[in-house]
Amino acid sequence: MSRLFPALNLPTTVVGSYPVVQGRGLLRIFDPLRMALEIAVEDQISAGIDIISDGQVRGDMIHTFTSRLPGIRGQEVIGRVQPADHPITLSSTKYALTQHRFVKGIVTGPSTLAHGLRIATPTYRERGELVIDLAAALADEAAALEKAGVCILQLDEPIFSTGAADLAIGREALRIITSRLHVPVCLHVCGDLGEVIDSLRGMPVDILDLEFSKNSGNREIVSGRDFEGHMVGYGCVDSADPVVESVTIIKERILEGIDIFGPEKILIDPDCGLRMLPREAAYQKLSHMVTAARECRALFA
Repeated sequence: MSRLFPALNLPTTVVGSYPVVQGRGLLRIFDPLRMALEIAVEDQISAGIDIISDGQVRGDMIHTFTSRLPGIRGQEVIGRVQPADHPITLSSTKYALTQHRFVKGIVTGPSTLAHGLRIATPTYRERGELVIDLAAALADEAAALEKAGVCILQLDEPIFSTGAADLAIGREALRIITSRLHVPVCLHVCGDLGEVIDSLRGMPVDILDLEFSKNSGNREIVSGRDFEGHMVGYGCVDSADPVVESVTIIKERILEGIDIFGPEKILIDPDCGLRMLPREAAYQKLSHMVTAARECRALFA
């Protein structure tokens, strides 16, 4: 792992997004989402998260990127996709880096982006060609985030668990991005892993970030499989349920993960982003998760 990576077992992190708190007064006029960015970062640090994000408050995971890539207009691909003129998430990520040493950069994966778009140009004969060009465009974004100082680069590919994506093309697209990077790369895939777990184990990444709380059956799916050197982002908090789990429940889930992977192989995080939850619920879930992880860490010190 990178020298910038936290030197402890069971580091806590987030999948990315956080509830958006709108700015007020003149601040809202000049930058309506600046307050949301500051609150997202502050809440993660206050909760005790070891590796934070920028909170992904400036847009949804698709439009944030597609709105800035030449060749895309709205939800349509109208020409060959090219890299953005300037890094898309760099400014917010740099702010997070001024507040905390360990920050992950987050980029929506090319397969997920491609399946959120309609091809309206003969430039692409099939969606797989679009996936590859999106990967080439996103490689510049990932490289800029690494240069800024992130300790992990996370690629979000929720489409991988749905059966809609060509995983062989998805793997090649990821390789286009990761081949330029030196920091650890994390692949986030939520949902049921039953049909895709073996393909995921062959992806060219360092960390597989997976959902084990809402989809508790994933623990049985991964149990006994060789993860071939991958670390695992272990989702132990339900991101879709506003009910805050107790420290005891989260601790039990973490211990189940430790039984499968070992304490030195997992990062502790929610199942997915927390954007759709009330802010107080999101904060309490992170706070309880941190406490549970620290209690588990003490058992394996």
